[in-house]
Amino acid sequence: METRFIADAMLGKLARWMRVLGCDVEYFPSIGDRELVELAAMTGRLILTRDTLLVRRRRARNNHFFVEGDDFRNQLRQVVERFAIDPYARFLTRCLGCNALLAEIGKSAVRERVPSYVYETQAEFRVCPICFRIYWQGTHRQGMAREIAELLKQGP
Repeated sequence: METRFIADAMLGKLARWMRVLGCDVEYFPSIGDRELVELAAMTGRLILTRDTLLVRRRRARNNHFFVEGDDFRNQLRQVVERFAIDPYARFLTRCLGCNALLAEIGKSAVRERVPSYVYETQAEFRVCPICFRIYWQGTHRQGMAREIAELLKQGP
């Protein structure tokens, strides 16, 4: 079973890049430690944190991964290595904003919601069922794949 995560307020950039990889990562930028620990326990999520005080909480002691360093590239490498995440198995399958799995949507349904050039040049579209953001395979997909390869290939 795939590990589901919840990232503390210090790890927003890491959470977003993990979503790029298709990881299930909840993130709330202004959640308190107590609420974070309780939510993780209630939803069966592993806490990603840089907060040494948070990991001392009783309910977080055996349910966290302590991420070292401030650089999100190094943080992403740590999590990918520790949890043996294949960075391309579920690449760009989640909404980067709200974490939901993307769903296929017919081209005709997005005609008025995407730029005309995109509509004319793309055949497949996906939609977030929560925030309704539309996704397609533009040049940004290749750019993000290159960025991931660069992020994960070397140490700090």
